[in-house]
Amino acid sequence: MGIEALSRGARMVYFVELSSKAAELIQDNLQSLQIEAGFQLLKIDTSKALRRLEAQGKSADFIFLDPPYRMREAYLRTLELLAGSPLLRSTSIVIAEHDRKFDPSDTFGRLHRYRKLEQGAAALSFYQRN
Repeated sequence: MGIEALSRGARMVYFVELSSKAAELIQDNLQSLQIEAGFQLLKIDTSKALRRLEAQGKSADFIFLDPPYRMREAYLRTLELLAGSPLLRSTSIVIAEHDRKFDPSDTFGRLHRYRKLEQGAAALSFYQRN
């Protein structure tokens, strides 16, 4: 999703990937597409990445979550952290891709789901602050 955002004009994309193998794949894909700027690859866990970006005073228009479907706790923990995070402005959108059979919840603090799209075995939940 981040590479697609860069190809469509995103000024900056932060990839957060704890898995070394997956991080290498992201790096390889960026190199093969000759994308050399406009991104940062953070090879740390999500909560540490959020704290680091918050400390740097960053904010986001869009945040896309796609942990492995089996890691349901990661969805809940990350959405709870984002609900109170200064990374989100009132217009920011959080998109969580998840297994269709798993419903992360409609509300996380001030973060509320306003749309859910289901296709095949996957679903996308869209959240915004109210």
